[in-house]
Parts: sequence; C-alpha cells; structure tokens
Amino acid sequence: MDRRSQTPAGPPGPGAHRWTLARGSYLEYQRIAGILRKETVGGALLLLATVAALVWANSPAGDAYFALRDFRVGYEPWHLELSIGHWASDGLLAIFFFVAGLELKREFVAGDLRRPSTAAVPIVAACGGVLVPALIYAGIILGTGSDGLKGWAIPTATDIAFALAVLAVISTHLPAALRTFLLTLAVVDDLIAIAIIAFFYGTGVQPGLLGLALIPLGLFAFLVQKRIHAWYLLLPLAVATWGLVHASGIHATVAGVLLGFTVPVLRSAKNGGPEAGPGLAEILEHRVRPLSAGIAVPVFAFFSAGVTLGGWEGMAAAATDPIAVGIAVALVVGKSVGVFGSTWLVTKTRHASLDPDLKWVDVFGIALLAGVGFTVSLLIAELSFGSSPHGEHAKTAILAGSLTAALLAAVVLRIRNRHYRRVEQAELVDADRDGIPDVFQRDPQ
Repeated sequence: MDRRSQTPAGPPGPGAHRWTLARGSYLEYQRIAGILRKETVGGALLLLATVAALVWANSPAGDAYFALRDFRVGYEPWHLELSIGHWASDGLLAIFFFVAGLELKREFVAGDLRRPSTAAVPIVAACGGVLVPALIYAGIILGTGSDGLKGWAIPTATDIAFALAVLAVISTHLPAALRTFLLTLAVVDDLIAIAIIAFFYGTGVQPGLLGLALIPLGLFAFLVQKRIHAWYLLLPLAVATWGLVHASGIHATVAGVLLGFTVPVLRSAKNGGPEAGPGLAEILEHRVRPLSAGIAVPVFAFFSAGVTLGGWEGMAAAATDPIAVGIAVALVVGKSVGVFGSTWLVTKTRHASLDPDLKWVDVFGIALLAGVGFTVSLLIAELSFGSSPHGEHAKTAILAGSLTAALLAAVVLRIRNRHYRRVEQAELVDADRDGIPDVFQRDPQ
C-alpha cells in the first residue's frame, strides 16, 4: 500500500512529514514532460553531431574540417570577424542561453521552484555538483604543479540534452519525481554556469559598450512587458544587445540570459491573469526551444567536439595531462559525490525522508548522469585554453568523462528499470476520471 495514500492534497502543514523528491503538481509534470520530449530529440541530434565531428576530424579529410571551423567571416570594425567555430559558440549558444533564461525565470516565478521548500533540494544539489568537481579538479592540478587552474569550471556543468539522450538510448522509464529533479538540477546548474562565465571569463571588459547594450536590452524589455512579441521588432533588438555585449568583452551568451530574464512569465490582469493560459515566457520558449535543441546546440557541438585524438599516442598524451585527468575525474567522481552528497545532506538536515517510491540508489543514478557535462563544458574549455594542446586534451577529457558517467548511470538506472515501469504505470491511473492521475492528488505538493 502506498504510504502516502492518506496524505491530503495540498501543501503539508507545519507539523507534516516532508518527502524529498516528491512528484510535485500535475501541471508541472505535464510541462516538464513536454520539455523533456523536445530535449530528447535535441540530445539525439547532439550525439550525431558529436560523432560526425570526431569521425571527420580524425579522417584523412580532417584538414578540411579544421579549415571550415577556423574560416573567418564577419565585419571587423564591429568586432564581429569571427571564425565559424566562434560564431557557433558565441552566436548560436546565445539562443541556448536565451531558452535557459526563460526556463530559469519561469521555474522560480511560476514553477514548483517558487516554493522554497521544493527549491531547496535541487538548488543545494546543483551547488554541490558545482563545488565538489571544482575542488577535485583544483586539487589534482595543484598537486601536479600544472598551470591549468583556469580550467576549474570545466567539469561543473550538466548537459540536460545529452543526459536525456542517454536515457532514451537505454530506454529507462524514470518516475516523474526523478525526471523533475534532473531537469531542475540542470536548470539551476545553468544559472551557476552563466554566472561563472560572466564573472570569470570576461576579457578586457569595456564599460562603455556594456552600457550601450542596456539601450536595446531596455527596449526589448519594454516591448515584452507590454506583451508585444512580433519577431521583426524583438529580433533586431536581441541581435543588437548580443553584438554590444560581445564587443564589450563579456561573453556574448550572457546576453541571451539577460534577454530571457526580461520576458514576463505570468499573463497580465488585462489578459486574464495567470489562470488564462501560458504567459509570454512559455510562448517564446515553445517557439525558440526547437531552434535551440535542434540546430544551435548540435551545430555548436559539431564545431567544438572535433578533436584530433592522434591514435593511441594522442590518447596517451591526453591521459597524462593533469588537466585532462582533473576534468575526467571531476565529472565522474566529483559530480556524483557532489549531487548525491548534497541531496542526502539537505534531506537529513530538514528531517525529511526520500519519497517512498524511490531509494537512494535512484538518486545516485541521477547524480552519475549529472556527470554528463558537454555543451557548457566544451564552451568553458574553449574560453579557458582556446585551441592549445591543453584545450584539445580538455575536450578529449570532457568526451571521455561524459561517456564514462553516462555508462555508469545507465548500469545503475537499468537495474531499477522494472521498478520504474511500475511507478510509471501508477502515475497513469485515473480511477475517478477527472483528468488528473490519482497519485498527483494524494501526494503532498
């Protein structure tokens, strides 16, 4: 019998027992399921782009790949004469971070994360998943005397698209609570990564140009606050904001986040209020997410993941580079320890218990999966080391560490897949035929 079957719907009272990683609301479950479906398709394209880049870069025609990646195009007086690879990382990834900004704001304004009690677990888990890998990486680098400390942030990111592609490949049936935890963990992780890029990876910041960027950003904010979403008005302002932020020395992807943060989440009272349907943030997210997941991220991966492995000698050289060792160990060990340990700690300090449908091995599987750091890790590797040998070794380590974390997570989660199927079936039962599965009505929200 479900131990929560007598728990009334709604927020638990002050003296009520609290579950960690409970399902949350059915509305949020439906929204997250839709996001995950799109990101799973994007993850499959991401994997294909990565494999294609690796094959081409290590083939006899590899020189053509690097010539294409390094071909420069653009207008230099505007600081926009960039290689195609940089256009992918500085330009296309701004679309990815715009969607991340929309998602972040929506989660904290209208999603389940607006409740501090619900937000505490993924926020603490994400912080642990950033801090522990960074410390492990720094410890390895300092212990070897290498000069690679500037790459400390490389193993701190979680790639939700890549992680979901792994789940699709192993055909696991994660319960709603685990899927929600994985997505919200990645959302908070993105916010931390954005802050790291903004504060630690700016170069020669020019305050004047940064101040000018506030003009198109302010106009963009004014239009979206008025619920005006005509693309021919918003797109030029977004491009102008991006261009000025890029020229200012702040990484241009930060512009995408700032633009996303300006978009209102809830409908205005004039338009019926929150109960009248999705707000502008959700509307724009639905429009832009397919472009981000289907084009921007895969194209970035194609131009970033093409590293020359150099056969056994090249891989041996990477394996002896402290930077590569630090990244791989931090992704596999640091992420899993950081996410799992932080989740366990915040659960115990709140005198809560893990959701009865789950066990700690499930949390460990998700913690391992969080070690799949790809898109943002590759970006930070480029910002840290460029195209130097350290940069090539760092990318190799990101690929190796992410693959290892994915394989370990696949083993752990597949062992529990039979149980996940039973939970998934229970989440579909609607005995009273009111359109909401019964478990969502009796679970504490």
